[in-house]
Amino acid sequence: MGRRDRSAPVAAEPVLTDLTPDQRLRQLEITVTRRLDGLLHGELRGLLPGPGSESAGSREYRPGEDEVRRMDWSVTARTTVPHVRVVDADRELTTWLLVDASPSMEYGTAELDKRELAVAAVATVGFLTAGPGNRLGAQVLTPDGLHRVPARGGRSHLFGLLRTLLAAPRVGGYDADVGPRAAPDAADLADALAAVGRVANRRGLVVVVSDFLDGLPDDPRLPASWERPLRRLTVRHQVLAVEVTDPRELELPDVGLITLADPETGERREVWTGDRRLRERYAEAAAAQRDQVRSALRRAGATHLALRTDRDWAADIVRHVHAQRRLATVPAATRRGGAA
Repeated sequence: MGRRDRSAPVAAEPVLTDLTPDQRLRQLEITVTRRLDGLLHGELRGLLPGPGSESAGSREYRPGEDEVRRMDWSVTARTTVPHVRVVDADRELTTWLLVDASPSMEYGTAELDKRELAVAAVATVGFLTAGPGNRLGAQVLTPDGLHRVPARGGRSHLFGLLRTLLAAPRVGGYDADVGPRAAPDAADLADALAAVGRVANRRGLVVVVSDFLDGLPDDPRLPASWERPLRRLTVRHQVLAVEVTDPRELELPDVGLITLADPETGERREVWTGDRRLRERYAEAAAAQRDQVRSALRRAGATHLALRTDRDWAADIVRHVHAQRRLATVPAATRRGGAA
């Protein structure tokens, strides 16, 4: 056998966006099953660790072990002894996805754009929560309105949902002649969250995949428009907020004169990126905006997972799930003490 010619060119590995929709789905499935399989607590839990939701009676409250939010106030009032609700583990999980496919998600300067990364997140949730009796439904927020995918089970249903997301038209948010392309009565993120609350009748898992820029006020002291409907969901459901960002949304490169355009409104502005002070102000404002999103998600009670288009999204999800598992094993009293 002759020696390998090291000077021969080696074909570059195609990135996810270079593949056909079916090839991308297969690649996503391989990535999830090889790198993320085994993260669940058996077949009775969702993507996030936590208690079940089916009532199984009450028992006396144990100080330092039980959380106050599980108090059974009716039994406590009747017996004059504090009681907490006892629940059984969910054996059938219903997961509802809210996928932001608005124009701001069609941006990306790395291997994946934000929408492709959102599809990867949806694929992860779908593959990891698949199981006997489990169902998956979705609400997709597009410039043309909110599109609902009924909750069903099975591999073919998941692949159909992923194909729908991959094949969704990329209309962009602005046209130089007619202005913003979004429908005048298009739903926003707050409307979409409220719609999820109307269809998610049974306790389960709700996953929101977005950049969360919609409805974010300029004044950080004011709540985002989507904060209240998100809080309503966390009262009844386990909610995972997947925040998708791109590095160019966080800092500007020094590339001279560029034109920035808001994909949602079409507003344009020329910027001289050679100004170091301007780049610093941009980075500070972007960091403050992401802090604003994180604070809103925390106040709403959602679990926060941040993904970036220039990072290994599978590794980020692995780290997040392991961190949630460790947090779930810490007694509630210890968590409260640490927070204090």
